[in-house]
Amino acid sequence: MKPSIVLYKKIAADLHERLEQHYKVVEFNGINDANRAQVFEALKEAEGLLGSGGAINKELIDHAPRLRGVSTASAGFDSFDVAELSRRGIPLFNAPAALTDTVADLVFALVLATARRVVELSNLTKQGEWDGNAPTDWFGLDVHHKTLGIIGMGRIGLAVAQRAHLGFDMPILYNARSQHKEAEDRFNARKCSLDTLLEESDFVVVILPLSDQTFHIIGKDQLAKMKSTGILISAGRGPVIDEQALIQALQDGTIYGAGLDVYEKEPMPNDSGLLKLPNVVTLPHIGSATAQTRYDMDALAVDNLIAALSDSTNEFCVNAKDLKKS
Repeated sequence: MKPSIVLYKKIAADLHERLEQHYKVVEFNGINDANRAQVFEALKEAEGLLGSGGAINKELIDHAPRLRGVSTASAGFDSFDVAELSRRGIPLFNAPAALTDTVADLVFALVLATARRVVELSNLTKQGEWDGNAPTDWFGLDVHHKTLGIIGMGRIGLAVAQRAHLGFDMPILYNARSQHKEAEDRFNARKCSLDTLLEESDFVVVILPLSDQTFHIIGKDQLAKMKSTGILISAGRGPVIDEQALIQALQDGTIYGAGLDVYEKEPMPNDSGLLKLPNVVTLPHIGSATAQTRYDMDALAVDNLIAALSDSTNEFCVNAKDLKKS
């Protein structure tokens, strides 16, 4: 008899068939109040869990006594109780490699759109405000040769550095927990303190996971250290930035602008001050949102679950070190 798994997201037919070759697949369209009881019932027999979105907390894990592996079709895993999974010896896998270039492309789209005021000026043009000349108060900022600071030099940070250094001849600063030799060797990136990065960068790109250490790592004091012509780009997790402090900094001219794909609350409230500011580009958390990338993320998540239930591991096991300790 095939082991049972719970699949709580829609995936492509060929990926679904691959899972069915190995497992009995019990499928749900997300985990929500309407189906929670049914999900909990299915988890009683489940050895694997695959999906994305929603809280995978202790209550849910308690209903899965046979669980041996969890795989998320996303890079982020802050919605998972990693400590509880580790305590029970259950590996958690994520899918960061599949989205690296796609998210890096979007980060640079935000850099360009914010600096050159693309959305704002497009709207003015559509409103009939263009009379054939671009007035000086429509001018934006150059991107080429400007200094780019990256907070969080992981896979995506490295891909952003590549685009900035090779495509726009931008000096690269970075702030991270450890030295990133590849970034230094390939793109002449310079590791520095957070304060130095904020003070010297023309563009500050924040690509951090959410944790107790990163929550509101960018607040009023940090924004005050940026150049008045500085632009903040956020594409990791929204709560790493104090949104109210950012709104104030944008309103009073402490910084020039911001390009955002993530927010403290998602979806963003309709009354958010960010929506009233012309110097902000706001996107609906679409960093990895291309058809090919989402397929690739699902495919990697399937591979990861098969590895987990085969008692194998790979670089995408996020709690591998904790499992060894337990």
